[in-house]
Amino acid sequence: MTTTFRDRVRAGELLVGTFVKTPSPHVVEILGHAGLDFAVIDQEHAPIELGQMDVLSLAGRAVGLPLLSRRWGKGTDWIAPLLDLGLTGVMVPHVLDAEGAEAVCDAVRFARNKRGLSPSPRAGNYGGMSIPAYREANDRTSVAMVQIEDESALEHLDAIAAIADVDLLFVGPADLSQSMGVAFPSPELDAAIDLVVAACRKAGRAAGLFVGDPAQIPAWHAKGVTVFVCGSDQALLRKSAAAMMASRNA
Repeated sequence: MTTTFRDRVRAGELLVGTFVKTPSPHVVEILGHAGLDFAVIDQEHAPIELGQMDVLSLAGRAVGLPLLSRRWGKGTDWIAPLLDLGLTGVMVPHVLDAEGAEAVCDAVRFARNKRGLSPSPRAGNYGGMSIPAYREANDRTSVAMVQIEDESALEHLDAIAAIADVDLLFVGPADLSQSMGVAFPSPELDAAIDLVVAACRKAGRAAGLFVGDPAQIPAWHAKGVTVFVCGSDQALLRKSAAAMMASRNA
């Protein structure tokens, strides 16, 4: 059986991706050709709608780039439509406790018998898969990432990480620092991230982290973080363009 992105997450491989904030299939295609392990379409902080997600999913599947989505809102009703489009998984912001994590898993896994079921969308090969095959394939490959971005969530890390259907606890350091009332970066924030990593290790879950610079990856990887979202497509473009202009003026 082919190794999936979820298999790689759960095996603790070092995986590096980026946020995509531009609703262009060409951007997804380029990132796939560049060899990224995955990308997260940032519907939380960029104007990307469901119809655009449809095309981005096509591009990701065409180039073999696993795509996840991150979206605003406290509910979970947005999750199933995106998985129906063929996305690899979701990254859910501001998960506060085990109850919130369970709701995410209910929206992702058919085996929990709460997600609406139809093999007619792209993820079910437009009806080409039987219902049992579709349920099995989805539950085996879909990735559920829950974001730790609130100080109150730090009190519930063990309970969140203990949920078997949660694949990864992902730290959003900017929001977490804001919630804690500390600087970003700061020793206090680093200590909170260490708590998340420790809870993940205890439960056998992967830990993820956003970094703005790839130079930050080795130190955090040594501490036990295995999944990194580094910058965004827009940041990559801006930095490259700025470097080009700086070299002209050197």
